[in-house]
Amino acid sequence: MSTTVLWFRRDLRLADHPALLAALAAADEVVPLFVLDPALLGPAVAPRTAFLFGCLDHLAARTDGALVLRSGDPVVEVPRLAAEVGAEAVHVTADFGPYGHRRDEAVAAALADQGASLVREGTPYVTAPGSVTTGSGTSFKVFTPYFKAWERVPVDAPAPAPERPRWVTGVTGVDLPPAPDLAGSRILEPGEEAATRRLDRFVDEALERYGEDRDSPAAEGTSRLSVDLKYGTVHPRQLLARAGRGPGGDRFRFELAWRDFYATILFEQPETARHPLRTEMDAIEVDEGPAADERFRAWAEGRTGYPIVDAGMRQLLGEAYVHNRVRMIVASFLVKDLHLDWRRGARHFMRHLQDGDLASNNHGWQWVAGTGTDAAPYFRVFNPVTQGKRFDPEGAYIRRWVPELAGLEGAAVHEPWKAGGGEQGQLFAGYPPPIVDHAVERAEALRRYEVLRAT
Repeated sequence: MSTTVLWFRRDLRLADHPALLAALAAADEVVPLFVLDPALLGPAVAPRTAFLFGCLDHLAARTDGALVLRSGDPVVEVPRLAAEVGAEAVHVTADFGPYGHRRDEAVAAALADQGASLVREGTPYVTAPGSVTTGSGTSFKVFTPYFKAWERVPVDAPAPAPERPRWVTGVTGVDLPPAPDLAGSRILEPGEEAATRRLDRFVDEALERYGEDRDSPAAEGTSRLSVDLKYGTVHPRQLLARAGRGPGGDRFRFELAWRDFYATILFEQPETARHPLRTEMDAIEVDEGPAADERFRAWAEGRTGYPIVDAGMRQLLGEAYVHNRVRMIVASFLVKDLHLDWRRGARHFMRHLQDGDLASNNHGWQWVAGTGTDAAPYFRVFNPVTQGKRFDPEGAYIRRWVPELAGLEGAAVHEPWKAGGGEQGQLFAGYPPPIVDHAVERAEALRRYEVLRAT
């Protein structure tokens, strides 16, 4: 009987899994493998590691206990397992991240040395990064024309999970380490079945109003599937098929296209993981030193004195998640009110987010900071008070995460310093006054952009 290996990575499911179907078509039986890679587990924070380990537990059950865990460098471990089971091929979903792409090239070379091959099938995205191009074959630099071309790409219907995969059992592996202690942080339930339930809830309860509710952090108006997309417990094709067309579905497609766009930018310009896409923006003046560090700590701990900002940062600490609209608000505050480097914020998010995805996170930060794909970003400075009033008008989200302000009603929660009268206002159970004056810092942010533009 012929044997092949299916190496799971960011595709921890059985439904709509092209690499799994290709492996089953290529051989009589399949060895399912996951490699605990220190290069990825080392920087992974507890919420992501806990979710990953939970997904692996579920995947082990779905593969009838056949899932093989190995620990170490995949360049060593994957060819070693292939040799042990006599596999001439290892099937994978293609990886387009900077590290993953380099790793796969090295694994392919190591497999070739022993007469085997790495077979890439499928992608974690609707469209493979680099596959959506202009009429002349070049890459898109701006999202709107990219989206128009993305909409024209045919998308395969999702395939169901195979009924009786022929798994190889009894292959030696390592035990999964204990899940990290989350110290009170809440994470979503891991695994493919939990992802399906989240998708069902979104389609049944939130999709119709997604266009209206997605920007309201107090509402249950988003899919909460970002962590499932990161680990591949669901494929975006499945989301498109369930969302369909219509106001809610069309807006949801738009957001999935942003995910593909950012993955494409990172794939084609991997240096943008650490450096601005608009290289000239590296010269903008940013604050450094002890005072800047203290402002960063106030931002990170949710004690800036701006309720919507503090609510978002406390949600990050409490749920390892932040609502997307609030992510933009807190990012703008760090970069344009506190004048700190966007990379500090991006790193902080990646240290805490359960759904931390390098392409979406870092390029989302660059969009807000004006260093990325936005065509005219220099004048966009979010006002944290007006943003709070617009997207959390009754203050429900703020009161959920900033209990010091629970006694304030309605719009007063957005400007608690005004509630007690006087310039400094009244403190509420230790809630601080604003650490900066937004009007002053907005003018300073624009001044710094204009200085850069003039050079």
